[in-house]
Amino acid sequence: MHIENRLRKELSKRLDDNNLRSLKINHGVDFSSNDYLGLARNKDLHQLITGKSVEYPLNGSTGSRLLSGNNEMCEELESQLAGFFNAEACLIFNSGYTANLALISSIAKRGDTIIYDELAHACIKDGARLTLAERYSFKHNDLEDLKSKLNHAKGQIFIIVESVYSMDGDEAPLKEIIQIANSADAQLIVDEAHATGIYGDKGGGLSSLNGMEDQIFARIYTFGKAMGTHGAAIAGSNVLKDYIVNFARPFIYTTALPPHSLVAIKESFNYLIDNIDLQNRLKDRVAYFNLLYTKYLSDTFTKIDSSHPIQSIVIPGNNNVKKAAEAINNKGFDVRPILSPTVKSGQERLRICLHTFNTDDEIYALIDTLADLK
Repeated sequence: MHIENRLRKELSKRLDDNNLRSLKINHGVDFSSNDYLGLARNKDLHQLITGKSVEYPLNGSTGSRLLSGNNEMCEELESQLAGFFNAEACLIFNSGYTANLALISSIAKRGDTIIYDELAHACIKDGARLTLAERYSFKHNDLEDLKSKLNHAKGQIFIIVESVYSMDGDEAPLKEIIQIANSADAQLIVDEAHATGIYGDKGGGLSSLNGMEDQIFARIYTFGKAMGTHGAAIAGSNVLKDYIVNFARPFIYTTALPPHSLVAIKESFNYLIDNIDLQNRLKDRVAYFNLLYTKYLSDTFTKIDSSHPIQSIVIPGNNNVKKAAEAINNKGFDVRPILSPTVKSGQERLRICLHTFNTDDEIYALIDTLADLK
């Protein structure tokens, strides 16, 4: 079969299953992006980044960190981030996806065991697949199932979870998972992607908010969500940083972030620390949405319980949830349907993201539009 015929056949199958993906330009009031704190569109922050960027005239980094792409600014930023995240060291990556691939694929060896939450992000699962370790998933946030999987573990054990899950918006029970990891002599990895910036007085996520940093082997922070910029970092020990630099292929063979991106990360964290009340404003937006949902929609829809900006309303069936999203889009709101197989069949949902810049009137109008779908 000619390769393009095979590709067309697979695309046709997606179309038949009503889950064919396509690119779309955002329109309407933003209830879909991960720009929770509004930093991606913050004009004051933009001016700060632009002003500082002129001090670093290079357009690109010119190479990987191990060749020509390292510089004093990057090392200073890593030291600054380590202080923010209460870690010995940080290592910057081009994305959270790459950071997880690098970390997991390099540290787990043949004879080891990786156990991850079944709702962990694709990059965590892909990183595990790149190893020769045994791999198990445990039921979402199910501590008894995690313990059960540990009974099959051998070698060095790695437990991997997200602090906040990207599709459900719920939190991992980190305190209990830490206790389980300690009792099993397992190393815990926590992806703080959807908690970075939102929690902690310097944006260090749930682990920092709860003072758990020194009980976690490695944490992954992503800057393309609430921080409004791009890139990521792994926080851990100096030994872990040195190991990744020497053994993680996604780090060794990737061109480093350009100076502008480094400036953007630095200024974004400085801005957040100076405007930390943004976190409270975001909490207010979430509380207002949940109040209206309980009052007007709870008898009609099923919503996954969440105090995070990610609010998921379950509408089973790809066709059903796509129709619901289209109706909402037509009213001027940018809300996206999440289809299977991204989520399990029967768990298709509207993924609504709340932001500091969403007004009371906009949130009320969105709830009113949802009510019309009854």
